[in-house]
Formats: sequence, C-alpha cells, structure tokens
Amino acid sequence: MKSRSESLIRLKKFQVDEKRRQVTQIEMMIADFERMASELDQQIEIEHQKTGISDVAHFAYSTFAKAAINRRDNLLDSAKDMRVRLEAAQDALAEALEDLKKVELLDQREQGREQQAENKAEQAEFDEIARLRHLRR
Repeated sequence: MKSRSESLIRLKKFQVDEKRRQVTQIEMMIADFERMASELDQQIEIEHQKTGISDVAHFAYSTFAKAAINRRDNLLDSAKDMRVRLEAAQDALAEALEDLKKVELLDQREQGREQQAENKAEQAEFDEIARLRHLRR
C-alpha cells in the first residue's frame, strides 16, 4: 500500500511542479510583453521628438511611429490575454496543491492506522508473554 500512496504523492507533486512552471512561464511572458511595449513607447516618443509631429491624424505622421503603436497595442493586448491565462493557471495550481494536501493527509492517516495496528499487535504479543510467565509460576 505504501508504494501506491508514495506513487500517488509523487504524481501529485509532479503535477504541482508542472503547474508552477506554467504559472512562472506565463508571468515571464507577460513581463516580456510589457517590457517590449515600454521600449516601443520610448521609441515612439523619440520619433515624435525627431519629427516634431505627435498627432497620429496628421498627414505627415511617421509611418515608423504608426507601426510601433500597432506593435505596442498588440503586445499590450497579448499581455492582457495572458493575464486571463495566468488566472486560470493560478487556479489550476491552487487546485493541484489542494489535491496534493489531500493525498498527503490520507497517507498520514493510513500510516497512523498502520502504526496503531503494529502497536496493538506488539502489545498483544507482550500481553501473551506476560500471561504465559504468570501461568508458569
């Protein structure tokens, strides 16, 4: 029985580790998207200063700035979408942690029962030895 519960615990730990890795990966992707968007903001501002035109509707507005704004907006949209995925991944991680706790608690209970059974059997042996010694006298 021990190997089965140990295997189940190992499986649950693996699942928790996998969910943690996914959460971390999504967090890193969000950070990268936000960093790239920030860099694009800086490039857009530099382009505005260079051209002297910051009105997107102006006929001579920089095509580089327009493209950078589109890329920045796409990155921010992707970061927003990833936040939704992050919430789902965090929920899945919390669920996996709960499952692991349940399995560990069940394993502890089972070990406690096994220990009690062993103690009871050992005590029965001692009682039998004591009874036999008492009968010999």
